Amino acid sequence: MARSLSFVLNVLDTPEDQGGQEPSPYDESEMHDSFHQLIQEQSQWAAEEGLARQQMGSGTSGSDHQALLGPDGALAHSAATLRILASMPSRTIGRSRGAIISQYYSRTVKLRRRASRPQLGDLGRSARPSLRLYDLELDSMALEEEEKRALLVKELQGLTAAQRDHTLRAMPLSLAEKRCLREETRTARGRQGHRGLLPCCSRLRYACVLALHDLGLGLLSALHALTPWRYALKRIGGQFGSSALSYFLFLKTLLAFNVLLLLPLLAFIVGVQAAFPPAPLRSVPAFTGLELLTGGGRFIDTAMYYGYYSNTTLNQPCAAPLDGGPCTPEAGGLPYNMPLAYLFTMGAAFFITCITLVYSMSHSFGESYRVGSTSGAHAITTFCSWDHKVTQKWASRLQHDNIRTRLKELLAEWRLRRAPQSLCGWLQQAAVLGLVWLLCLGITLGSTVAIYAFSEFMIQSPVSTEPEGALLALPLVVCLLNLVAPYLYRCLAALEQYDSPVLEVYVAICRNLILKMVILGILCYHWLGRRVGALKDQCWENFVGQELYRLMVMDFIFALLDTLFGELVWRLISEKLRRGKPEFDIARNVLELIYGQTLTWLGVVFSPLLPAMQIIKLMLLFYVKKVKVSLMANCQAPRRPWLARRMGTVFISLLCFPCFLGAAVFLCYVVWQVKPSSLCGPFRTLDTMYEAGKVWARRLEKAGPRVSWLPWIHRHLLENTFPIYLVSALLLAVIYLNIQVVKGQRKVICLLKEQISNEGDDKIFLINKLHSVYERKERAGLVEPRRP
Repeated sequence: MARSLSFVLNVLDTPEDQGGQEPSPYDESEMHDSFHQLIQEQSQWAAEEGLARQQMGSGTSGSDHQALLGPDGALAHSAATLRILASMPSRTIGRSRGAIISQYYSRTVKLRRRASRPQLGDLGRSARPSLRLYDLELDSMALEEEEKRALLVKELQGLTAAQRDHTLRAMPLSLAEKRCLREETRTARGRQGHRGLLPCCSRLRYACVLALHDLGLGLLSALHALTPWRYALKRIGGQFGSSALSYFLFLKTLLAFNVLLLLPLLAFIVGVQAAFPPAPLRSVPAFTGLELLTGGGRFIDTAMYYGYYSNTTLNQPCAAPLDGGPCTPEAGGLPYNMPLAYLFTMGAAFFITCITLVYSMSHSFGESYRVGSTSGAHAITTFCSWDHKVTQKWASRLQHDNIRTRLKELLAEWRLRRAPQSLCGWLQQAAVLGLVWLLCLGITLGSTVAIYAFSEFMIQSPVSTEPEGALLALPLVVCLLNLVAPYLYRCLAALEQYDSPVLEVYVAICRNLILKMVILGILCYHWLGRRVGALKDQCWENFVGQELYRLMVMDFIFALLDTLFGELVWRLISEKLRRGKPEFDIARNVLELIYGQTLTWLGVVFSPLLPAMQIIKLMLLFYVKKVKVSLMANCQAPRRPWLARRMGTVFISLLCFPCFLGAAVFLCYVVWQVKPSSLCGPFRTLDTMYEAGKVWARRLEKAGPRVSWLPWIHRHLLENTFPIYLVSALLLAVIYLNIQVVKGQRKVICLLKEQISNEGDDKIFLINKLHSVYERKERAGLVEPRRP
């Protein structure tokens, strides 16, 4: 039988080893020399094989055999072979602490650019595990590491405080090692300071710098602790996995979008108009409490709605003319054109939201579809996920739950990829899917027809003669259908029995999205196609704003009722059928968020304070969903764990393209095509809202040559459609380039993986070749084991 190779670490010095430095795997010349020596060695052995067989009979043994034997009679490889084996990447994977210290010593030397310091070029690389060409005695290794440590401390002393902290922070060492190095550096600097007797000003400056540094670190930790819902999100992720966590992260993202939308509206429209309130046109009605549901009554003559804002130039003491035109500005005054501010602020707010949405979608796409992000995820999660800075018991338990849930999701995804499916099963599932889709589309069509018929019925009765409570009829019907239809979809989805939970969620999202978008399309036609013509003698913008207010309020009320009672009833039914608690319905809850955000974007022109209502609604929904009466009590973790890696990207994409794009098209149609009401609002005397910019440009042309560049900008950048198409093309180009970059990275990663695989095969071939060489030498009798 062939004897297994035993590698000996005590190697005799050869003339090539007199330099004292082993070849690095990055030094190609020495690696090629070593391979050349190996080839020469095997060629020489092949030439002398016949001669060696002849000498076996004459009883020659001796020194030639001894050169291939180690001190204990084991096989000893030549220097060239050991150089190749020691330089293999598989034997230099781990880097010891001494190697890290040596590496960062070299970095600090380059940073200081001092040539007087001794270099570490004569120090060999240490690796673990690795075949070394030198003796691995503990004492020598300890002395070598202490020498490197002392040199590193000296170099750190010569750096500035910022450079020293940055270098220590970047070292891949434990916190205890970094702390010891920092203390040694400060202690040595303190000794030098005592010897040199630093002046009082220098010591005071040093103390102030340290105090400010500690204060900055304290503020950063405090800001990190003030992150909204940080502990709650960790708890949800640990108990329910990434699927339920993706819903709350998306809710947090929507909250940020609404804050970003509300700030310019408060600064340039609501705040300015509140500082210069218009004269009331009628007596203010008494507050009855029903206004909280209908949005009418006392709320009509407030900053909540479009009709409250004036069409005059503000901060002027004169009154508006009888024809409704704007006042003539006084000399030395600072005019504030409210129609122009209303139009430009809305446009700027939507443009900022669009840029933020595209950036968020691009960033999320790069994070979730990053090439190579799933390779080695099991090992990374197992060995690299624990945060060693955690000291409290509850935090460690929470982190333990997160890692456990993450491993469950990774293993479930891995099993799903390996699960085969027969052709018969695939055809049966396709038939069931077709039937279920037909039933779901029938439910969507029935809901659409019901809403359209009811909206046409509501138009037949005048708004002025209806009681205020009757205005809630259409929002009630819409919200009721939005609540019942997803439950019907969920019951039908139980027939499909998807193998992949992710695919099941995607299908449910698609069905709910179709329902929401069709309903919103019917409502937009109802408002602009029917109500505008029926309310010619009234302020139709206020009516549309009130309709959107009522839809938001009723949607929030139905969401609360569904959370408190609907999920409870569903849990009781599920437990009665012995299925346990139901899972958290990701599709329905996420589409409710997208539907509410779309209502906000549709109504922000008619009600500038709708984003503030949406912020309050989102915050209340978060606390209602996460408390023990909803998620913790009525839902359980998924029975089949699945990894919601790309859910955030899907949610942002749905929010951007169908919803934001549809709302932008709706508002562009309102600004460019629909005639504003002649009784209220900042555009009451204009044919379209867009004409406010043209009127402003004509006034600036008459104002003088000093502001002539402003009309030029308006004429060439706003009236001309080419910049709009250019910006749209640039946004699409950014998205396309991001997709192409990811594709290029995927291709490069695949090539690199193939190259790594080939390198591994080459190394396996070399090891097998070396093994076969020594086996043949054994059979030929050239190598004999040393006998005691």
